[in-house]
Amino acid sequence: MRRAERLFRLVDELRSRRVTRAAELAAALEVSPRTVYRDIAHLQASGLPIEGEAGVGYLLSPRFDLPAVTFTHDQLEALAVGLAMAESLDDPTLASAAREARAKLQTALPRPETRSLMDAPFFALRRKTGAPTHAALVRRAIRQRRILQLSYADATGNPTTRRLRPLAIWAMTDGWMFSGWCELRADFRTWRFDRVVTLALAGDHFPDDPDKSLAAFRARDACEASAH
Repeated sequence: MRRAERLFRLVDELRSRRVTRAAELAAALEVSPRTVYRDIAHLQASGLPIEGEAGVGYLLSPRFDLPAVTFTHDQLEALAVGLAMAESLDDPTLASAAREARAKLQTALPRPETRSLMDAPFFALRRKTGAPTHAALVRRAIRQRRILQLSYADATGNPTTRRLRPLAIWAMTDGWMFSGWCELRADFRTWRFDRVVTLALAGDHFPDDPDKSLAAFRARDACEASAH
């Protein structure tokens, strides 16, 4: 999770709680208490009215609130299309999260009664194939930058074992795939969820390496596409 996103989520957690300890915030954000202490110190230095201290707990002044979110009509329609696609996925966790996000955005909009996301006329359809068994694990590994240990069956059914850095998930009409940096091949690879034999979190994290990042993967993919 990028720091800007983490700080926003931290403020949102503080808004929704009374006095809360750093350990509780750390568990909600899936970071260490030390990171929470550092982020709260940064927010306090930026002028946010956060009261409390380490070992006691923290409270965001009820006088503080985030400004209302303002979008253009085109931006709202883009959000509605994206949420509709997420809601149509056969992953119940993501579908539920998309519905909750739609409701949150709706209430944050100025004059929400005139800019409805709840009844937007945009829809997405998918053939139901069943949510991939390991999709939630891959999402967690991407979010936490965790190495995955994969046992995978190739096109002939032969299993291979490898360590990988997960970078992206692809939800397609006929199935799901995920991409990442394969340490065995020292290159980017994409795997089908339906060929996964076993998948587990390894004990280590991977660093932020620009040459092995999602941006590098997409740049190479775009370059290869333009070559054809």
